[in-house]
Formats: sequence, C-alpha cells, structure tokens
Amino acid sequence: MDAFSGYNQIKMNPEDQEKTAFITDRGTYCYKVMPFGLKNAGATYQRLVNKMFADQLGKTMEVYIDDMLVKSSRETDHVAQLRVCFSILNKYGMKLNPTKCTFGVPSGEFLGYLVTERGIEANPKQISALLDMPSPENTREVQRLTGRIAALNRFISRSTDKCLPFYQLLRGNKKFLWDEKCEEAFKQLKTYLSEPPILAKPVEGEPLYLYIAVSPAAVSGVLVREELNEQRPIFYVSKSLIDAETRYPAMEKLALAIVMSASCDLTFNHTQSW
Repeated sequence: MDAFSGYNQIKMNPEDQEKTAFITDRGTYCYKVMPFGLKNAGATYQRLVNKMFADQLGKTMEVYIDDMLVKSSRETDHVAQLRVCFSILNKYGMKLNPTKCTFGVPSGEFLGYLVTERGIEANPKQISALLDMPSPENTREVQRLTGRIAALNRFISRSTDKCLPFYQLLRGNKKFLWDEKCEEAFKQLKTYLSEPPILAKPVEGEPLYLYIAVSPAAVSGVLVREELNEQRPIFYVSKSLIDAETRYPAMEKLALAIVMSASCDLTFNHTQSW
C-alpha cells in the first residue's frame, strides 16, 4: 500500500511554519503541512509511522516511509490484519493512494526485493541488468557495475572479496586497465548471480547462526537459520578493510566482522522479519 501524498499528511508544528515561509507575487505563504523539500522529512515521517504501527511492525506489518506492507503467514488471517491496519490509519487520519495499493497477493515487490512464500528474492530486473552488461571499457562503466553490485550485496556471499578487482580499479587516479584478473572476477560474479540465493524468513524467537570470514582485504558475515536440518541464509554482509583496519591482528578482524554483522542486522531487521 502507498500513503496518499506522502509527507504532506504530516502537519507542521505551528512554531515551525514561519520557518518555511516563501514569497510569491500574491503574497507571503508558509507550509501548514510538511513539504517534500525538507531534509528531515523522510526521517520525521518514518518516526511517525513507527509510532503509529509500533505493535504491528515486524509481526504483521512492515513500513518504509510511505510504503506499507501487511503480511500474513496464513491466508485466513489476512483480512483481520488488514482491518487492524485500516483502523490505525483511520485513527490518525492518514489516507492511502488507491491507485498504488494491491491486496491479497501471494508475492510482491517491496524495497526493490521480491517477497514470496519461499522467502526474499533478488529483483530479476537488477540481476538481468548486471548479467547483460558487457565488460567495462572505461572508469564510468566500472562505476556503473559497482553500483549495480551494491543493489544486490545482501544476496552475494563475501561480495567485497568477489568484487575486489573492480574496487581497486577505482581507487586513486589509476590509469584504467581492465586486465585478466578483472575479467575473471566479472565472469565468476555473473555465474554466481545466474542462480542467486533465496533469503530465508526468520521466525521470531528462533536461534540464528552467524558465520564470519576474514581475508586480507575484507571481513564478511552471513546470518542463517536452520530449517529441516538445512541452513538457509537470511542475509550476507561484507566490508572492505581500510587504513588501520588492514593492520589489525586476526582476532581483531574477527571482532570487527561480528560488530559489522550485528550493526547490519539491526539495519535490516524491519525488512527481513517476514
């Protein structure tokens, strides 16, 4: 579901209205509701919906700014959960855009990912865009490649290590040279993404397992859950080692991998708790 007019449903604090004043040929005006141009509009709106749906987030709902998702493990529960969502919307006077709302679908796109009964899948359009790319011939094309990789990072195991030749090519003011090492890494990445993993849906209260890896250039982690004696990934994370981090002893690098994985877990929690 999509909130109608987005941020414009938030009333401005009367004390802040005069700070949004602007002059036209018909007089001086100020905003009574939050305009899109404010830098903190998105964060303010997110705090609002987090407060509105505090009891539902991570359980029966996910909300990212003005995109709302009501989720149900069983079809028979869905109408009741929608009823709760609409009662909260009515309570706070928030409207939805009917042209951007769909109901009763077994799968759908949310935050660029495909959410299905099987789990969270990479967007086929993003996969195809990378698989169809020819080998880069200049720095700008390498930047385009790394941008597309960034959109798929959470589906790529040890992504920094896999893509290290591309990142090294962009460091400093090096002369562009797409060598055999870059080409081989590019081919291996395409092979990996031709069958991308399906991320599992964690269950509240169940134990999860974190595996970490350390290389001379990066630390990586994967959070997994166990289902029917099979371990399935929930998400992958990876980070390049920079400056002093490259000189850390092995134990400190392992600690860094755990801290990095834990912080990413908190960031992804609301989109991964399907």
